[in-house]
Amino acid sequence: MTRLLLCTLTSWLMLAAPLVAAAAPPDCPPASVVPTAEQQQAWASNATDRGPLWRLTRDGRSSYLYGSLHVGRPEWSAPGPRLQAAWAETEALAVELDPQDVMPALAETAKPAPSAPDPALSRRLAAQAQRQCLPEGVLQSLPPVMQLATLTLLDARRVGLDTGYGQDVLLLARARQEGRPVHALETVSEQLDAIEPDDPAQARAVLADGLRDLESGRQREPLQRLAAAWARSDLALLADYPRWCRCADTPQERAWLRRINDERNPALAERISKLHGSGQRLLIAVGALHMTGAQALPRLLRAQGFHIEQVVPARIEAPSAPRKAP
Repeated sequence: MTRLLLCTLTSWLMLAAPLVAAAAPPDCPPASVVPTAEQQQAWASNATDRGPLWRLTRDGRSSYLYGSLHVGRPEWSAPGPRLQAAWAETEALAVELDPQDVMPALAETAKPAPSAPDPALSRRLAAQAQRQCLPEGVLQSLPPVMQLATLTLLDARRVGLDTGYGQDVLLLARARQEGRPVHALETVSEQLDAIEPDDPAQARAVLADGLRDLESGRQREPLQRLAAAWARSDLALLADYPRWCRCADTPQERAWLRRINDERNPALAERISKLHGSGQRLLIAVGALHMTGAQALPRLLRAQGFHIEQVVPARIEAPSAPRKAP
C-alpha cells in the first residue's frame, strides 16, 4: 500500500531528501547525485517533455495542469519545451502541499505523533530506519504511515529515483528562486486526515503490507515501471496502474487507493477553479495518478467550466478522408 503514498504525496516526502548523509557507507542508499555544470548544460540542451500536461482555459485566460512525479532521475531535471513554455505563460505555481507548511503545522499541533499499532511493527520500522542509515529517532515526529513512506522513498535511491529530482521539488525551487507566488491546494491537516487510517486494523494492515514490501524490495519494480510510464507521458499505462502496481489486489487496498487518490480530487479541483477565478494564470503540479480514473482532475475541471486541451502527449488528430476527384 505504501506505493500508493509515493505516487500521491509530495511535500511530506520532500522532507526525506536530505536525511541520508552525503558520504553514506556502501550498504546505505546512494547519496543524491550533484550534477556538474557540464551535465546540467547537456540535460538542458536535450530536454524532452515528461509527464502529461493540459491547458485549462476559462474566463479569457489559460492555466496549465501538470501531472508530476514526486521522485525522479537527475537527467530529468531540465524541463521540456512544452513545460518550459507553460512556465513562461503563467505567473504562479500551485502544488498539493507546500513543504514550508509541514513542520510549523506539526509543531502547532503540540501533540506527539501516534505510535505504530503494535510493538512488533514499531521494531520493524526502527530496523528499516537503521537499514536506510537514518539517525536514531529522526522520524519520530511523523505518523507511522509517513515514517514508512519516507523509508520507502529513501530506498528508491537504490534504483536511481530520488525525491530531490521530483518535479514538485524542482518547480518549487525555481519558483522560490524567481520570487513566483506558490499556492498550496491542501493543508497539512487535510493530507494527514487522508493518509492516516482511523481504523486501527486498517492502520496495522497498511504498515504490515508496506513493511513486507520494503523488507523484500518488492516495491521497487512497480515504482520503476511507474517512473518509466510517467517519463513517456503514457496516460494509458498510468490509468492502468491499479492492475499492475501490486497495491490494489484486495477490496481493502482498492478502498485505500480511492481514499488517498480519487477522493481528494474534488477538493483539489474546487481550489484550482477558485485560484484561476481570482485572476491568476497558474502552473498546477499534482501527482500524475490524480489525472486518471472516474475522478480524474481534467474531467472534474471540465465540469467546472474549463476548456481542456491536452498538450503532452500531444493529441494527433485523425486525417480527414481524401476528397473524391470531381
